[in-house]
Amino acid sequence: MVDYLYMLHRHLTGPLLEALADTPAVLVNGARQTGKSTLVQSAEVAGQERQYLTFDDPGILAAARRDPNGFVAGLSARVTLDEIQHVPELFSVIKAAIDRNRQTGRFLLTGSANVMLLPKLSESLAGRMEVLTLWPFSQGEIRGVKENFVDALFSGKSVGWSGKSPAMSWEELLACIVDGGYPPAVARKSAARRDAWFQSYVTTVLQRTYGIWRTLPTRPPFHGCFQSWPPAQADC
Repeated sequence: MVDYLYMLHRHLTGPLLEALADTPAVLVNGARQTGKSTLVQSAEVAGQERQYLTFDDPGILAAARRDPNGFVAGLSARVTLDEIQHVPELFSVIKAAIDRNRQTGRFLLTGSANVMLLPKLSESLAGRMEVLTLWPFSQGEIRGVKENFVDALFSGKSVGWSGKSPAMSWEELLACIVDGGYPPAVARKSAARRDAWFQSYVTTVLQRTYGIWRTLPTRPPFHGCFQSWPPAQADC
């Protein structure tokens, strides 16, 4: 089976490298399973002699929570901290570290969609961090081309099919829409296996959201959460 997770080039790579070149901290934000960890560990990004740590590792998570100041002090000059939403205690410490040394590209952070809702993040790193959103694979990424349709729409020029790529039938278009762009789903061979992945994904999101809903002091109807929340933020 083709390992799409590692073979496909992400369009966000260029903007990410540009941000790391002039900004002390960069956050790659997005829903779960869009490929954030794979992107920041890719050769183009990790090749900058960058230390990689993930807070999915219980030992690293415990160390960061136990002594946030000591943890940040012991990091390499350039570091990637994956799943930063698990340790909001680090945000103020990272802010202080940046204020002491505004070296560009020092901190590369990743977080699932709900990380942007954490008050400590907005209070601590405003003006010190650039935020980039990684979406699931686009059709251009899957096909190895750079899309320009949206740019063309706003260019003021007429937009039409150039004939450089083969036309797509309605059946093929519908299949692309149904298959989606989440890397683990794209990597599955059959529609049945992709359906199974999406069902598991939705079940997990619902279970997590329900667990958070139960802790709210004032609880709206559970179905209302999905009517009012953006889908990416429902992945808490």
